[in-house]
Amino acid sequence: MTWTPASWRELHANQQPDWPDTGELEAVLKTLSGYPPLVFAGEARSLQAALGTVAQGRAFLLQAGDCAESFDSFNANSIRERLRLILQMAVILTYSAGVPVVKVGRIAGQFAKPRSSPNETIDGTSLPSFRGHIVNDIAFNAEARTADPHRLVQAYHQSAATLNLLRAFTRGGFADLRRVHAWNQEFVSESPEGARYEQLARSIDRALRFMAACGLDTDTVPSLHETDVFTSHEALILGYEEALTRQDSLTGDWYDCSAHMVWLGERTRELDGAHVEFFRGIHNPVGCKIGPNATPDDVLGLCEALNPERVPGRLTLITRMGKDVVRSALPPLLNAVRDAGHPVVWACDPMHGNTFTSQSGRKTRDFDDILDEIAGFFSAHREAGTWPGGVHVELTSDDVTECLGGGEAILDDHLTLRYETMCDPRLNGRQSLDLAFRVAELLHARA
Repeated sequence: MTWTPASWRELHANQQPDWPDTGELEAVLKTLSGYPPLVFAGEARSLQAALGTVAQGRAFLLQAGDCAESFDSFNANSIRERLRLILQMAVILTYSAGVPVVKVGRIAGQFAKPRSSPNETIDGTSLPSFRGHIVNDIAFNAEARTADPHRLVQAYHQSAATLNLLRAFTRGGFADLRRVHAWNQEFVSESPEGARYEQLARSIDRALRFMAACGLDTDTVPSLHETDVFTSHEALILGYEEALTRQDSLTGDWYDCSAHMVWLGERTRELDGAHVEFFRGIHNPVGCKIGPNATPDDVLGLCEALNPERVPGRLTLITRMGKDVVRSALPPLLNAVRDAGHPVVWACDPMHGNTFTSQSGRKTRDFDDILDEIAGFFSAHREAGTWPGGVHVELTSDDVTECLGGGEAILDDHLTLRYETMCDPRLNGRQSLDLAFRVAELLHARA
């Protein structure tokens, strides 16, 4: 089939909202198609080149951010603190792995959420499910749950404002390596497991002093003063993604300019579906979630459809297996892709396969389960002789109580204290840094 940004419309598209007025929707999409791109083709190419080094085992991917961005809690402080957390984690991982860390945020566009059912029923009343603020509102009433296409425009403007602030922070000194390391020192000194991480923090401090003695400090080396942080989201609402797809004036290639990287979910990765059709024509680096029921043939089919030219960094396979099956379900996929010669980035999403409902009735995840899946991911790659290229986690810098465990030992009866997510439970800031140090230990052991 000849590809165009609209060719997906000829195929079945899963997880699309039930828009009440398609004429109004198309008018909004036409308006969006005339807006400036949120990101540029050259930036997407830079990310693909960086991911190419991950595919070759010379870098590590940290993809992290909110489960679903909110219209209600949008502010500069929230953006700054989420960026700060990603930078802290990246410094820990960079030092331990001895390779660059490619930083990709689930930010500036992560508004839409897939749902297991199109409707939600409470006390006998059934309404459309909440699909993220880009579609409807979480309040349980008919007006709030009606899909509103004008929310697509609000999502665009919030994404643009978020990107502007991210660029200012990453280029204006906020990402200075000395500053970020000082933040990590604060965490170590206050952490219940601080002694466990103190040696690594001191090692980083010695490395910075050695570099400064050699004349390589943040005043003389720009790469120590600023950094690149790219954006990503699940490209679920295909009309929105089509409206922001542009043809690059330099290469003639099409890019989805809503984000530097977009990914397919486990529910939308059908080879004959509309999402794969859209993804195969854009030239952004793309990702695809892979669950425990995926077969080697499924994964090889996706590799051929999404990266037939076998470009390193073009395709990231994000596995979400669950701690109980990762050690058995992942190796056949690793072996098949390795033997077929596909240069993919392998990343571990340890969150979605380990979600359960607690005794208190809250959807949650256990920190130890998350770590166990990451350990199984590393173990499977060690056996296959492949590179465990990265982690993909849902987190927030806020002091929430949504995931059990961690250094603060969050218990079931703590979940109700600060359970603030709109959808899935997230690691809080302290748990996120704890996870970074644990992954750092796995990387150091592999070196």
